Amino acid sequence: MKKLTIFILLAFFALNNYAQDEFTLVKEGDTAPDFSITMEDGSVKKLSDMKGKVVWINFFANWCPPCRKELPHLEKEVYQKLKQNKNFEVLVIGREHDWETVNKFKADNNYTLPFYPDTKRDIFSKYAKQNIPRNFIIDKDGKIAVASIGFKEDEFNKIIEKVHELLK
Repeated sequence: MKKLTIFILLAFFALNNYAQDEFTLVKEGDTAPDFSITMEDGSVKKLSDMKGKVVWINFFANWCPPCRKELPHLEKEVYQKLKQNKNFEVLVIGREHDWETVNKFKADNNYTLPFYPDTKRDIFSKYAKQNIPRNFIIDKDGKIAVASIGFKEDEFNKIIEKVHELLK
């Protein structure tokens, strides 16, 4: 019994460290680092201006197979169901991509998700050093409620459940 308990504890810490690896710069409970995105029209969108909303930040790259597997779920199971909720926002941020690249990727895949570029990793580098896809859920108080790395459908579904909890 003692060995089983130790095994369960080790498994728990291993799984927990997966989302909080040595490349993750922020952890659940931290205040989300603020950032600005310059829109195509020159206007600026800031994370701090979204306080009071639940914000789903997804970091991806168009060449990343797990990202390409995850984004259809984000489109269908999250964005399409919650885009009308005034207390929710999705930011899909293309690491090292420019507007032309994210717009082409969006059009080629028939996404309606809001995509934004992070040409020089300015935004990504506030949250992590490497590894994508990454999802960060920011609660209404501006704190990180979820930090995840990679894509596993069951974990993704748990993130969706957490978002619904935060929106209540």
